[in-house]
Amino acid sequence: MEGTVIHGFGRGSKELGIPTANLPLDNSQALTWIAEIERGAYFGWASLRLQAASPVQANHQHTATLTTPSMLADSSGFTIYPMVMSIGYNPHFKNESPSAEVHLLYNFDADFYGADMRLLILGFIRPERKYPSTEALINDIKMDVEVARRSLAREAWSLRELGMGMLDGSWLVRATEENIGGGTLTYIWKTPPGRCAQNLM
Repeated sequence: MEGTVIHGFGRGSKELGIPTANLPLDNSQALTWIAEIERGAYFGWASLRLQAASPVQANHQHTATLTTPSMLADSSGFTIYPMVMSIGYNPHFKNESPSAEVHLLYNFDADFYGADMRLLILGFIRPERKYPSTEALINDIKMDVEVARRSLAREAWSLRELGMGMLDGSWLVRATEENIGGGTLTYIWKTPPGRCAQNLM
């Protein structure tokens, strides 16, 4: 999945303390795709190509750490990050339209609206549901993050491009002459993503 980061509901940082990057789901292809999968939390890898004028550009090449591995691909400008994301309607907030909200497991110091983002979605964590409180939702998201970290540390789900595992993540950083901006989305889902084993916790 790939697209341009857009403004979302503004709840991630303000209400939840968990900033998210939103990708557009505003065409018939997107709505059909959402209808065919189970809505909820997923984990995987994301790559981000910041615009030259982005306020986070200055710190962009200093993101590689042991806990949040990333890689700058000189040929394409994309950097890889582990991620957890929500796909669906977020019934806790009673959204009337679907959303794809991505939480990158890295602390950014500024927003990056308009940046190009690619997603390699690997596994399903849990279904979406209505929570008794916002605090309960936050606790589940924190659990999602922990599941994502542990899952992506496994050799089968770690990327060869980061020198960590067996998974081919070359699509995330491939060079392209085409600009994927302008709200265009490409959906590549050849096989359903695997469910995350319960014993990860």
